[in-house]
Amino acid sequence: MAYTYDRLAVEISGRIATVTINNPPINLMNQALYVELLKLSSELKADPALSVVVLKSADPDFFIAHFDVEAILGFPVEGAAERDSELNPFHQMCERFRTMDKVVIAQIEGRVGGGGSELAASCDLRYGVRGKTVINQMEVPIGILPGGTGTQRLPRLVGRGRALEIILGGSDLDAETAERWGYLNRIFTAEGIGPFVEELAARIASFPIEAVRLAKEAVNAAEQPLAEGLLDEAYLFQRLLRTDSAQSAMRRFLEIGGQTREGELQVAELSAKINAG
Repeated sequence: MAYTYDRLAVEISGRIATVTINNPPINLMNQALYVELLKLSSELKADPALSVVVLKSADPDFFIAHFDVEAILGFPVEGAAERDSELNPFHQMCERFRTMDKVVIAQIEGRVGGGGSELAASCDLRYGVRGKTVINQMEVPIGILPGGTGTQRLPRLVGRGRALEIILGGSDLDAETAERWGYLNRIFTAEGIGPFVEELAARIASFPIEAVRLAKEAVNAAEQPLAEGLLDEAYLFQRLLRTDSAQSAMRRFLEIGGQTREGELQVAELSAKINAG
């Protein structure tokens, strides 16, 4: 795929797509950036060669500021509000990132707010910078509410009470608290976040692509009732068991020291060698 954009630089390396957002001066999600993100989500979802997507920013102070308030003021308000029968385009975009068969990593080095935070919350993994990353849902203070998945994704990430504090308080959530609450997986120094994300992305991309994809699908099934999720897990396990990549990787694991005392004491390092070379 070409991945040609004006505000998104897309670099493909093996199974990894690194997307750098660059929409000065604050990476505002204006109409132009929004349209590109919509297209990007569809293109990434359809790309069969990828297993990992990294989203980051060219501006260390802003991941995505928020959705363009001037654009929201232009939304139609004539007549009574109506309940949609299907997801709106913004919701669809976020759901594509959440459900695509690639692992989506948000490298959030600066501020992220409003619709940008809702997009980040729809990613699979989120990493931040200690003392620098800030999350803010600024909708309620300006008279609206997070309408791009925020009221639904945040409670699932941090719990109902904390989500209400973030949404109703409209205050900055610092990186340390965001990590403790579960919005961020981990936080790093400004110098440490990039190498960690690169190493993690490369590690995941080295594993059997079917295993990465179906493992994510199985985890997404956890939002169902437990019995249904377990049935999905068992089915996906059986599917993977029948793949050539699973059979060869398991044999390789045993060949290089799996299930020996020495091997199991360093099983993470051993796992990285299975598909190397």
